[in-house]
Amino acid sequence: MDFGATEVDPNIARWLYPRLGYMPYNAQSEEFGIAGLKRALEALNTHLASNTFLVGHSVTLADIVMTCNLYHGFARILTKTFTSEFPHVERYFWTMVNQPNFKKVIGDFKQAEVVPPVQKKAAPAKPKEAKKEAPKAAPKPAEVEAPEEEAPKPKPKNPLDLLPPSKMVLDDWKRLYSNTKSNFHDVAVKGFWEMYDPEGYSLWFCDYKYQEENTVSYVTLNKVGGFLQRMDLCRKYAFGKMLVIGSEAPFKVKGLWLFRGQDIPEFVMNEVYDMELYEWTKVDLSDEAQKKRVEAMIEDLEPFEGQALLDAKCFK
Repeated sequence: MDFGATEVDPNIARWLYPRLGYMPYNAQSEEFGIAGLKRALEALNTHLASNTFLVGHSVTLADIVMTCNLYHGFARILTKTFTSEFPHVERYFWTMVNQPNFKKVIGDFKQAEVVPPVQKKAAPAKPKEAKKEAPKAAPKPAEVEAPEEEAPKPKPKNPLDLLPPSKMVLDDWKRLYSNTKSNFHDVAVKGFWEMYDPEGYSLWFCDYKYQEENTVSYVTLNKVGGFLQRMDLCRKYAFGKMLVIGSEAPFKVKGLWLFRGQDIPEFVMNEVYDMELYEWTKVDLSDEAQKKRVEAMIEDLEPFEGQALLDAKCFK
C-alpha cells in the first residue's frame, strides 16, 4: 500500500493535475513524474508477471488500494499506448475493475484515449484606466551614490574536472554500450577494455548489505531504481550496472560501477545516502576472476554466480 501511495499515486498526479489546471504546469516536473511512474509500473509489472494479485491468491486490501491509485490515471491520462508497455499491470487493473464490488461503485470503466492538453492561461482582463491628474512636481531627492555591485563569484569546479586528462572518453563508451545490439561480447566488452584507462578511471563492485531484506521482487526493483535516480548527479563521471539476482526471495542486489578517478567521488558519498547501504570493493584487474566478473556484469550474463537474473539495470 505504501508503494502505491508513494510511487504510483504522486507520479500520476505530477503528470495529470497540471494538465487539468489544478497545479502550475512545468515541463521538467512532468518529465520527472512520467519517468518515476514508468519505474513504478515496471516494478509492479515484474511482480505481477508471476502473481495474479499483489498478495496471496485473492483480492486483499492491498489490491483495492492499488486499483484506486491507478484508477484516475487509467481514466484520465494513461492511454493504451502508454500502458501497453506494462501488460501484466493492464491485466491486473482490468481484472480488478471488473470485480462485482468494483463495478457497483464505478460502473463500466473506459480507459483514457488521449492525454489531456495543457490548460492555456486566460489573459487577465485589463482594468479601466482612471483619468490621470497631472502629477505635481515633486522636489528632487538628493542623489545617493549606489554601492558598487560585487562581481559574481565563479562557480567552483568539480574536483573531478581538475584531474589530468584521460584517454578514455566516457560518452564514447556509453554510446558503444547502447548501440551494440548483437555479438555484444566481441564488440562492446572487448571495446570497453580497449577504451578503459586505469589511470583516469577505477572500477568498483558493490554488494547490498541487507540482502535478507529483499523478500518482495517489486520492492527490491524499486529500491534499485531509486538508487539510480539519486545517482543522477554523477552521470557525467560514472557508468553503472545493477543486477537483481535470483528467481525467488531473498533476492540479491549487486553492482559494478566505473568512476572517474581512483576513488569513489566524495560528493557522491556525501549526497547519495544509498551509498552507505552497499559494501564497496575496488576491482583488482590483476585478478583474472575479478576481470571475468566485470565482463559478466557488463554483459548481463546468465546464470550469474549460479543464479538467474531477475533484472539488470544500466546507469549511463
